Amino acid sequence: DPQGKFSIDPQFGIIRTKKRLDHEAQSVVVLTVQSQLGKSPVYSSTQVNISVTDVNDNPPVFLTKSDKVTISHTQLPGTAVYIAHAEDKDSGLNGAVKYRIASKQSNAFSIDPSLGVVNLTRTVFADKQQEYVLPIAAEDCGNPPLTSLLVLDSLAVKIVILDTNDNSPSFTSLPLSYVMEDVEVGFLVHHLIAKDPDEGKSGQVTYHILSGNENKAFVLDKITGLLTTAQLLDREVQERYSLTVMALDDGSPALSATQVLTIIVLDVNDGTPVFLKQLYETAVRENQDPGAFVIKVEAVDRDAGLNSLLQYEILPGAGYEKFKINSESGELVTAASLDRETQEVFSIKGSSCRDLGSPSRSSTAQLCLTVLDENDHSPLFAKTHYQISVTEDLEEGSAILDLSASDEDDGLNGEVVYSLIDDTYGAFAIDSATGSIVTTKALDRETKSQYTFRAVASDCSNHFPRSTTVSVVVHIDDVNDNDPLFLQNPIRAFVPDETAVNETVATVRAEDVDLGSNGAVVFNLMVAETVFQIDAKRGDIILREPLASKDFSTQLLVTASDQGISPRTATAVVIIFTEEQEEEISFSHSLYEASVPENSAAG
Repeated sequence: DPQGKFSIDPQFGIIRTKKRLDHEAQSVVVLTVQSQLGKSPVYSSTQVNISVTDVNDNPPVFLTKSDKVTISHTQLPGTAVYIAHAEDKDSGLNGAVKYRIASKQSNAFSIDPSLGVVNLTRTVFADKQQEYVLPIAAEDCGNPPLTSLLVLDSLAVKIVILDTNDNSPSFTSLPLSYVMEDVEVGFLVHHLIAKDPDEGKSGQVTYHILSGNENKAFVLDKITGLLTTAQLLDREVQERYSLTVMALDDGSPALSATQVLTIIVLDVNDGTPVFLKQLYETAVRENQDPGAFVIKVEAVDRDAGLNSLLQYEILPGAGYEKFKINSESGELVTAASLDRETQEVFSIKGSSCRDLGSPSRSSTAQLCLTVLDENDHSPLFAKTHYQISVTEDLEEGSAILDLSASDEDDGLNGEVVYSLIDDTYGAFAIDSATGSIVTTKALDRETKSQYTFRAVASDCSNHFPRSTTVSVVVHIDDVNDNDPLFLQNPIRAFVPDETAVNETVATVRAEDVDLGSNGAVVFNLMVAETVFQIDAKRGDIILREPLASKDFSTQLLVTASDQGISPRTATAVVIIFTEEQEEEISFSHSLYEASVPENSAAG
């Protein structure tokens, strides 16, 4: 008893424990006991075998506190994946150990309570759970049993599931992105994110553009998945990009996933409105009520949204107040009635169009508007009436008067034709184009000395022509075209032989239908006569000397002449006889006939 665990009563031989015994430290104690009688030198000895009976005073203890095991996810259910081992210093049932999984967080594993063998109960996948930590507790079979948990002792077994590349990457980023068109090169447009539940290289993803980037507008970082601009964007050139992108893992064989990434380029107001024409030309009828449609101007802006909404206006300038424009549609209408005769052409240099972007952009176009004529003016003669004098000796077809009328209208509405109304007795006609009035026959003042008629100037409008009438008075001036005409020829005068000197023995009468001096007649005797004389104005034949005999007779030739520039003359015979010589005077022929060539000279 080197540890002094026992004592013995020296008198009675009773062996008692002095210290606490530990079966696990020493289960059998062999004591040698001596006995001596008195002080006799003789003694005897015996061997006392003491068996220390076990009590359940030790919980099971794991030799390691943690462990790690790796398995493949292809292992079948029922496969042993681990063996747990704990020791209990007790003996018998007190040292018999049974095992259990202390947590029910996973039903993927079970443990044999007697053997400590951990078995797979179902197929496990690394993409769903990469590792499992199993807390294993050990318990003895004592009564009451002791567990390793009493001494805060348990085994934590980490079971790692080895992955195979059985999962394709899956995109978690949205397939849509927006970017302003004015971003600089290198601007981050989108972040591609794809997840692969596999482990290791099988779960490492790289990114690639398969199609839709033919113009190299974007560049994709294959490691980070960051998509940036590689060149300047222009929404007006391309508004939408559809990039087919791929996420590729590094497994063997490699698995991939694709996604169509739509990139919408958002507009900035970088486009100026452009008119479809720089010069708009049209025509509009005059005299229309305000609000009449004139023309529609149109501009386009390749921007979008408010940047492409356009408003039209007319910039101040000559004549712009005559028109107004619909700010939204660009329709131009009249603001007042137009008068072509006041202004025929409007050249408006400022039709403006601006977008509603911020800041706004604008452009201008020119308008050239021609006012079409309406037949709203009648022809106007240069005079309110015409009065003219012409000589009666004009040849047929002679122009006597050129009428002129103007019409402020245009085209056929302003083209004037002339005509005559009222009866001109066939004496006059008018050239319908020139307005020249001409004679259509020889005039004769003695027949008709004045003509009064009306001339009409009409425009040539196809619809409701307009006209104006003017009076024309034509006076026929006299020319000396008529000979004096004796009222009686021959003249027979009886003169008594006792007629006194200076007595009028006969009077001749002659008329000239011409006017003025052309019709003023003077008389003369053709042959110088001493017995008789004639009063040149009155035509009285006066006896100058006494008659020579009672049977006196004579014939006087008397001329009647007008006083025209080229006088015309007629001749008459005056027969003077006395009573005794009175006899019947007769012509030698009862009918005189003669042929006279036309155009014979006067006289």
